[in-house]
Parts: sequence; structure tokens; C-alpha cells
Amino acid sequence: MDQQTISANGVEFAYLVDGPADGPLALCLHGFPDTAHSWRHLLPRLADAGYRAVAPFMRGYAPTAVPEDGRFDTGTLALDACALHQALGGTGDAVIIGHDWGAFATYGAAAYQPERWRRVVAAAVAPQASMAGAFFTFDQLKRSWYVFFFQTALAEYAVELEDYAFIDRLWGDWSPGYDGSKDAALVKQALGKPENLTAALSYYRSMFAGAPDHAEAAAAQTASGTISPQPTLYLHGADDGCMGIDTIGPVTDFLAPGSEQVIVQGAGHFLHVEKPDEVNDHIMRFLAG
Repeated sequence: MDQQTISANGVEFAYLVDGPADGPLALCLHGFPDTAHSWRHLLPRLADAGYRAVAPFMRGYAPTAVPEDGRFDTGTLALDACALHQALGGTGDAVIIGHDWGAFATYGAAAYQPERWRRVVAAAVAPQASMAGAFFTFDQLKRSWYVFFFQTALAEYAVELEDYAFIDRLWGDWSPGYDGSKDAALVKQALGKPENLTAALSYYRSMFAGAPDHAEAAAAQTASGTISPQPTLYLHGADDGCMGIDTIGPVTDFLAPGSEQVIVQGAGHFLHVEKPDEVNDHIMRFLAG
């Protein structure tokens, strides 16, 4: 895989890329606390199938720039995906794949500019309408304590303590039984400067900030709550310690016809690195359909 840079939506993005330059685009979006490197197992599979497989470091995650506009709402993340599609020369046969925050961006991009994407894959975060009130159950609120802690001014201090041990603990809690130390080390590189860490936490701070004051971002954010027209594959780890399987609801009721849901046994939140062969087999089968 090569690492390259490209400008899209006012941000200089770094990205990993594999596969033929003239292949259909496969855009793979990571979440928190994660980096583009967690797609290391999928990118070669996509490349072997003829895709130009691209995994950007999301806005604010080094070596991608911290955006000057200071926007981290889900509508802006969706616009990033659409702008990357355009900048990378994507066409209507492109596919988009997102995990965690990348899933939020994926839902928004697929619904806001559906003509760009042929098929959609999302993992670890179900459509908002499917989760409904399940996010606010006691068990899920207990899992999601960090979301509320990140709203405070103490969050940066706590995350940085003891060489960012906070990141190691999240990987351990969210993917029980998986040794995520190498993945966590890559996250620490991406968020090792104060401005990068604040950027990553700002994704969460934007959750309670209301609608974006940017008209197009607001429109994309609204679109993310609708059902996009493309067939979508939804993947979730049975042992996810971040978003419990009890929260996801009837996922395919809120996806287009031809969509599928797959529960991956023995995997947690970072299922694409825990069970890469199984997860990638499902993805490649679905994209070929």
C-alpha cells in the first residue's frame, strides 16, 4: 500500500491506497480510536478484485490536516466522503465502506449523493432510526460513558495520561480478547499532538451541538437519517463492548431492498481486524452481487 495526499472539502487528506489507478473506487472510512491502517486486511482484497482501494485518515487524524473550519459534525464527514470521491475521480460504480464514525459518514454520503455510490457497507454503528431509543438504555449508557466525558475540558488531560493508556483500554474493552496494542500504537501516532487529539474529541462534542450552521453540511446530516437507495451490508461483532448488539435494532428495516445484516461471532467492535478473513469474505461477496 502506498500513502498519498489529496485536497478535498478544504482539507489535505493523507490516505493509503492499493489497486489499479483505473479501477472503480472503494472508499474505506475509519472511526475512533482508529486509523486508516485498520483497513490493512481489506485494501489488498479490494485491490485483487480490481478496485482502487482508498483509506483516508479522517479529518484531524495525522497525517491528515486539522481542518481550519473546525467542523466535525456528521454532515461534514459525509461531505468529506463525497468530496474525496470527486477528487479521486470516482464514478457511479464506486463503493463506500465505513466503520464507527466512518459508518456515520457512509450513511450520510450514500443518502446525500447516492449517484456516487453503487453499494454500501457499514459496521459497528447501525442506522440511527434502527437504534432509536436503545442507545439510552442503562446498559448502553454505561458503555457510552466516554461520549459524555469527552464533552468536558478534562478529556484531553485524561486521554494523554500514562502514554495514552486510555486508548489501550478502549481497544481492550471494546474488542475483548483481541490484542489491539499495535493498532492502539498507530492511533497514538495519529493523535499524539494536542491539536489532533482535540480534533478527534470534537467529533463527539459536535454530537450535542445541534444542526450545523453550514447549509450543505446540515442537508447532508439530515440525509443521513433517511434510507439511502443502495443495497447496504451491515456488520456487527457479537461481543462489541462499545455498541452492544442489543442496541442495533431491526437494521434491515431501515436499509434499502437487497440489504443484509451479518453478526460476526467471536468479534467485538473492531471486527475488521479481529476476524479479517470472515469479515472481508462477507464484504467481497456483497460487493460482487
